[in-house]
Amino acid sequence: MTTTQLRKDAARNWERIVATARDLVDQGTALQLNDVARRAGLGVATVYRHFATPEALLETVAAPCLEALAAHGEQALADTDPWRALESFLSRVVEAQVTDAALPPVAAATTDTLPRTTELKRSLASAGTTLLERARDARAVRPDLAAADLVPLMCGIAHAVTVHGGTPTDRIDTAHRYLATLLEGMRPTPPTT
Repeated sequence: MTTTQLRKDAARNWERIVATARDLVDQGTALQLNDVARRAGLGVATVYRHFATPEALLETVAAPCLEALAAHGEQALADTDPWRALESFLSRVVEAQVTDAALPPVAAATTDTLPRTTELKRSLASAGTTLLERARDARAVRPDLAAADLVPLMCGIAHAVTVHGGTPTDRIDTAHRYLATLLEGMRPTPPTT
């Protein structure tokens, strides 16, 4: 066998492992590398060669979603309307949390296995912080809202939607409704007379 043949084979195995893991995550099944190997029809050693831990595999499954969110964060930063930019970014984040089962556990993890995951999470946190600061400077949000509040608030909405249940469309609609309520609460309170 040639080296090129091995590389193509390895790439196919990697894709099969990630696709199998994606299916398991979407079904709500915890990733176990031995189980992934069995379901993918590959040897356990092959799976471990590509992914040393279930966390590394889960982060790989979540990577496309994180990349899309980071790209959207960059787009939101280019929007000249601070409130619209923040609202758009948070809307996309909440949609991703309720439609991609790999995202919530990766986003909530305090440590990352893959450097790319850390990089993407930092990019998202930076975008969220900048968008919030711009909205605060424009007096579009409450002055007491801190950037550190955004992740728990988004996770809270995602958790509430999960508890609520329903079809994927229902879940997205519910997430948007909950986010609209949160966004209204983020607005500065008009002075009372």
